[in-house]
Amino acid sequence: MSGIATGDAHDGAAVDAAALLAFVERSPAAVAQHDRAGWIALFAADCVIEDPVGSRPHRAGDRDVIARFYDTFIAPNVILFHRGRDYVDGLQVLRDLSIEIRMAPRVAIRVPMYLVYELCREAGGLRIRRLAAHWELRPMLLQLLRCGLRGLPPALALGLRMIRLQGLGGTLGFMRAWRSAGSTGKAAVIAALAREEPALLPVADAKVIAAGDDVTLRVSGADVDGVFQAVTQGPALQRRRFWTRAVNDCLRGGAAEPRC
Repeated sequence: MSGIATGDAHDGAAVDAAALLAFVERSPAAVAQHDRAGWIALFAADCVIEDPVGSRPHRAGDRDVIARFYDTFIAPNVILFHRGRDYVDGLQVLRDLSIEIRMAPRVAIRVPMYLVYELCREAGGLRIRRLAAHWELRPMLLQLLRCGLRGLPPALALGLRMIRLQGLGGTLGFMRAWRSAGSTGKAAVIAALAREEPALLPVADAKVIAAGDDVTLRVSGADVDGVFQAVTQGPALQRRRFWTRAVNDCLRGGAAEPRC
């Protein structure tokens, strides 16, 4: 596979995949329990949250940045995690999943995504240094619009909450995710992968996500099966990465299950 970066990016210490997955699982567990303090405590002092990738990053100069993110996007909702495969590369974990956001009793939206946790060791334990959620803003908002009048109160509440907690700049920064590589970027990545030796093709029914300039998809070919990521710049692909170390089958039996 010419030009594709693979392999584990170790930090010099042994990495236990089971321990990494157990740690990142604490994030959806805290979300399900609405454990604000527990969720915030998972993050490193200098963490960055990109949710979605393509929006303005939340850079933690202090814990208030993470707290405001939680209060804006997590606290008011019931969020269910429906996961597929997990991949480990050094101190990084990629989760192939979708989330279900219940914003009101009759308003729920489903968001397919690839979620990347970049971890570090801090204060004697693991912490999240970067959380990068690759999902598409436009389809999510269209789902909300299709809810009709039922979706209007939670949509207005979200907008007002964003302005109050993130400010006008943060709200506009979030909407930057409306622009992405789109269908053109997806087609460029798929075409480039088809020219690889051996050719790599999208897995049937697998999602292809364009978030910002990043395109992420699950592909297979010859004896490989994994998640490929690249940044598109016209027809050229930059920062190519291939996640191949799927760990669910040996650690959790490989069956997809809802997490909440």
